[in-house]
Amino acid sequence: MNQRGVTVWFTGLSGAGKTTISQAVAEKLRLQGYRLEILDGDVVRENLTKGLGFSKADRDENIRRIGFVSHLLTRNGVIVLVSAISPYSKIREEVKQKIEDFVEVYVNAPLAVCEERDVKGLYKRARAGEIKNFTGIDDPYEAPFKPNVECRTDLEDLEESIAKVLKKLEELGYLNKVIEMQAV
Repeated sequence: MNQRGVTVWFTGLSGAGKTTISQAVAEKLRLQGYRLEILDGDVVRENLTKGLGFSKADRDENIRRIGFVSHLLTRNGVIVLVSAISPYSKIREEVKQKIEDFVEVYVNAPLAVCEERDVKGLYKRARAGEIKNFTGIDDPYEAPFKPNVECRTDLEDLEESIAKVLKKLEELGYLNKVIEMQAV
């Protein structure tokens, strides 16, 4: 399949639904024969950026490295789905400037909703003081100013979020047609 590469960057608080949406979008694209890679923040931290901590400088370097890998894959015709909190707007803008084909998806859910979904218990530990510099608790999350897509996971279901992302990719010419919505 002749395809254009693009980085689709899912950003939002922990528990907002970045990984869930990116994996569901990946499944739809794979069924249609698209070449893609998923770069999930948690997996990247275990492998590519293992030695980095959670200071602002380390978080920025983490995003810079994810951006570099995304750029390489994108310029080689791969659809890259990045799922990373990426809390700081300045480093997100830096990455956007380096990747010509870039679509930003803001996975937006209020902090209270993310805390309710806290499957890993991270918010509870952060509130108890066990985790320092936790995004949304004692470290800021700077929401995108003008994302290409905003998925409100507290107000819409998964299929609506998937449809928004796929429609934007089709509108921008990265997909041949809007992919038929079928159960993932």
